[in-house]
Amino acid sequence: MSFQAYIDNIKAKTGNSPDDFKKLAEQKGFMQNGQLIKTIKATEITNWLKAAFELGHGHAMAIYATFKGKTE
Repeated sequence: MSFQAYIDNIKAKTGNSPDDFKKLAEQKGFMQNGQLIKTIKATEITNWLKAAFELGHGHAMAIYATFKGKTE
């Protein structure tokens, strides 16, 4: 599955785009000014996405990748 397919599936399931998730992550205290806070671990992000949005691990990691600026 391509990266874009992951993002498309997440949007279809949750109604949220990567930018929406970034805003939510800022509200949760995982990001500040559009950047991940250095002390936040990937597991914290993926656990939140799995619990709150019922995403699988691969889909949660795709959102985490967008937080890190890796979209390819």
